[in-house]
Amino acid sequence: MSDTQDPPTEEPPADDQLSGEYDPDDIEPKWQDHWVNADTYAYDGDADTRFSIDTPPPTVSGNLHMGHLYQFTLQDFVARYRRMAEDTVYFPFGYDDNGIASERLTERELDIRHQDFERREFQKKCRDVCDTYEAEFTEDVQSLAISVDWDNTYKTIAPDVQRASQLSFLDLYEKGREYRQRAPTIWCPDCETAISQVEQEDEDKATKFNDIEFELVADSEGPITWDETFTISTTRPELLPACVSVFVHPDDDENQHLVGGTARVPLFGQEVPIIADERVDMETGSGLVMCCTFGDQNDIEWYQAHDLDLRLAIDESATMTDVAGEYEGMHTTEAREAIIEDLDAEGYLLESRDHDHTVQVHERCGVEVEYLVTEQWYIEMLDKKDEYLDAGREMDWYPEKMFSRYKHWIEGLEWDWCISRQRDSGIPIPVWYCADCGEPVMARKADLPVDPLSDDPPVDACPECGHEELTPEEDVFDTWATSSLTPLVNAGWDWDADESAGTADSADDAGEFVWENPELYPFDLRPQGHDIISFWLFHTVVKCYEHTGEVPFENVMINGMVLDENREAMSKSKGNVIPPSEVLENFPVDAARYWAAGTSIGDDFPYKEGDLEAGERLLQKLWNASRLVDQLTPAERPAEPDELSAVDRWLLAELDDTIDSVTGKFEDYAFSKARNELRSFFWNTFCDDYLEIAKQRLSEGGDDSTEYTLITAHRTFLQLFAPFLPHITEELWERLYADGSADAADPVDDATDDDGSVHTTDWPVPGGYEADLKAGETAMEVVSALRRYKTENGLPLNADLDHVEVYGHVAGFEDAIAEAMHVERLDVFEDDPDITTEISGIDLDYSVVGPEFGSDVGAIDDGIESGDYEIDGDTLVVAGEFELGPELFEVEESRTYSGEGEMTETESAVVVVR
Repeated sequence: MSDTQDPPTEEPPADDQLSGEYDPDDIEPKWQDHWVNADTYAYDGDADTRFSIDTPPPTVSGNLHMGHLYQFTLQDFVARYRRMAEDTVYFPFGYDDNGIASERLTERELDIRHQDFERREFQKKCRDVCDTYEAEFTEDVQSLAISVDWDNTYKTIAPDVQRASQLSFLDLYEKGREYRQRAPTIWCPDCETAISQVEQEDEDKATKFNDIEFELVADSEGPITWDETFTISTTRPELLPACVSVFVHPDDDENQHLVGGTARVPLFGQEVPIIADERVDMETGSGLVMCCTFGDQNDIEWYQAHDLDLRLAIDESATMTDVAGEYEGMHTTEAREAIIEDLDAEGYLLESRDHDHTVQVHERCGVEVEYLVTEQWYIEMLDKKDEYLDAGREMDWYPEKMFSRYKHWIEGLEWDWCISRQRDSGIPIPVWYCADCGEPVMARKADLPVDPLSDDPPVDACPECGHEELTPEEDVFDTWATSSLTPLVNAGWDWDADESAGTADSADDAGEFVWENPELYPFDLRPQGHDIISFWLFHTVVKCYEHTGEVPFENVMINGMVLDENREAMSKSKGNVIPPSEVLENFPVDAARYWAAGTSIGDDFPYKEGDLEAGERLLQKLWNASRLVDQLTPAERPAEPDELSAVDRWLLAELDDTIDSVTGKFEDYAFSKARNELRSFFWNTFCDDYLEIAKQRLSEGGDDSTEYTLITAHRTFLQLFAPFLPHITEELWERLYADGSADAADPVDDATDDDGSVHTTDWPVPGGYEADLKAGETAMEVVSALRRYKTENGLPLNADLDHVEVYGHVAGFEDAIAEAMHVERLDVFEDDPDITTEISGIDLDYSVVGPEFGSDVGAIDDGIESGDYEIDGDTLVVAGEFELGPELFEVEESRTYSGEGEMTETESAVVVVR
């Protein structure tokens, strides 16, 4: 079986093809280059059946990490399986290279600040830096054997993607789903931009809880003429100049007399109303709370609900404004310390104590957010929360439990989606504004992409008031406003303009939305991490649902995160990051892929080298087994014989079951179960049991039944392992089976693709073999037991055994057992032999026995040790006094064979060697 086609690089002589050890250092890079150069994974848009994957574009902000390796490999399991199960797979690759992440990367890489450059100039620097990182990233991804069609790649800053993003904005605006408003905004003072609710994350911080005395000016009865104060507890005294009211809970009887009155803010002197509101947390601090514009979400709600004054004490860079008086110009942290000192000096600070609390920080930089009043663009979402929930229910979730994260996020939404950003690296918002009346003027769809800072508006004057001066929008889109369009981008969603309508003096568009690849949408699968369900998945549902009226994908596969060996998240600050390059210096890529298939999707899991070592052992086992199959079988595969031996038919029937089971697990994205079942069947049943039998059957000449079975099973194993172990399976397939080399009359030759790749063959299907599976499994147990007997007694595996008795169901497999284990006389019995069963010990569950029996546990132990006990049904009675139910103990039994010979037991049989 050594005749093969030429491989992509020079191969060893035919008679030395599978000798020696498997060498991944030589084989893996060879195939990685070949797959890319040969377009092995090219998408065929004309195929009858297809599978489309909406791959997540990684953010260009650094190098490949273990999370990338894990996530990309999971996606590749799907792509490789589906490519064999379907006709073709659309498996693109993208880069999310616009927005804050790429901007901060550029600033860090070049040691510059974006504020020091004109926008176009800084954007070019961002493109140059990202191009370098993307080229390196692409090489890294290709080195992982990710079967991407590299002709279908995209960048979120590319002109066609910019066009799609701006089209999305115009379409949503026309549908009344977008608005521009000056309102409280979540603001990052470090990045100096608005952010959305989804870009915040919790962080525990140690701070001071400060009890501050407020002077009461009036209570519910009116002005007071005596000295009365109350206490406000706060972690943010720098917000005192922005204080506009004090709130009391309606059920706070002790402080109800304050409601309707006024208070004077210490140091700053403004008088503020005291109002009742049920949102006050009576359990925190004094039960009284100040409202400042703005400190948190509650402040915003109170401000809007009670029509309060607006006092902005903090600006976009977290610097105190003129409202802060003598603290103007200080950073908030500096102002906090100064105000606390002055409160203490003036006698207003009653106590300052340590306090741990959770704050909201920007997930990009870790800086605590502020709430500022700014003018931003929003996508309206809060009015359609129920619709977005229903859209999520239309998709199949793997694992199903991840839908709850999607659901909880939507239920907790408090803000519409702020999509504008005050940055330089991003896609421009295609709007101009009338300098007189402020009317927005939208770009024409046919002109996109545009940059209002450098491109002319589509009209000469404001269509609302006729004013001729139009000012450009300076903001750019939130990066998620673009990456949420990946299904539309990849399916070629665009605008086909009717050039006969619309003029240079009109902003009206005529035309229609069109699709370049309509067959892709909705996509079959969205794979992604659970950490961006609220970022990417939810926003994609919103965008695509609004544009198309349907969900963007049918299935969602959610992966977990890679942790360190102590189950802690990997991070540079902890120093526990393990780069993939370090792993792949010590282990083959296929071993890393074996590791990636080792846990259930959705679950976070620790990185353990033991799984990679197990993967390496499997590679060598597969190589060695392939060498043996190659040695045992002819170069040309024989046709299926008219009659298969019982053991061969059994092996093929077991293989049918495995194909069915493994296929079902791939369909359910249960990769760890598929990997483990396949490995177990290959290693234990095929290699350890069946190959031993095959060696004996073929030791004295050919046997068509066994040869056919060996080759059929081996080919099938290579195909089933191919999604997990692409390099070694491709190498073995190319050497042994590619280009129909096994036999021109091979009944499964139609499963061999013209390019000779195992990855473009048809996924195996059951051959319809029937056999007594239970008898065959018992026979394999007997073979294993006899092999173990020989090993334990220092006998070679080919040593003859004079007489063996088998007590169990092995009908039809007697000859296979005898041949494999060199048994001269084999007697088989259905009944059990003469075996004596005795109780050898009692194991107590002390975690239950202790609490139930207390000080009597010692007496129970003594009774068991002395044999003073009996078992009455399922109850253990000790010393005639203590009764223990079946949940409290387990009985250990020993079985003794009283006949001639040495007995060993398997799960289904008893074997006696005489």
